Amino acid sequence: MYSVKVELSFSAAHNLREYKGKCESLHGHNWKIEVLACAGQLDKAGMLLDFKHLRSQLSEVLAELDHTYLNELEYFKQVNPTSENLAKYIYDRLKKNVTELKAVTVWENSTSCATYEE
Repeated sequence: MYSVKVELSFSAAHNLREYKGKCESLHGHNWKIEVLACAGQLDKAGMLLDFKHLRSQLSEVLAELDHTYLNELEYFKQVNPTSENLAKYIYDRLKKNVTELKAVTVWENSTSCATYEE
């Protein structure tokens, strides 16, 4: 199995609903997003997927999230904007154009992350 990974980041604010603690208040993160794609075979050029394509697809999704208050986005009005739910949101958006997608990891700081994969 071959895999490739790209990382990009964005900044956004959120607050967690149904949470008792500091994160219930409005706060922000410089989120780091890792996207992992996997396949058993390479293309004719010897690549699983062009990094440029993967990075471009991720950039489009993150452009919609960058410098926003996540709770105000339509999806997160119903879904709590936790790192876990953010990973699934990004995964679902990417899956449409990245068939080799394996997992999305969302880092909210250098020591804490959540991953979504199917």
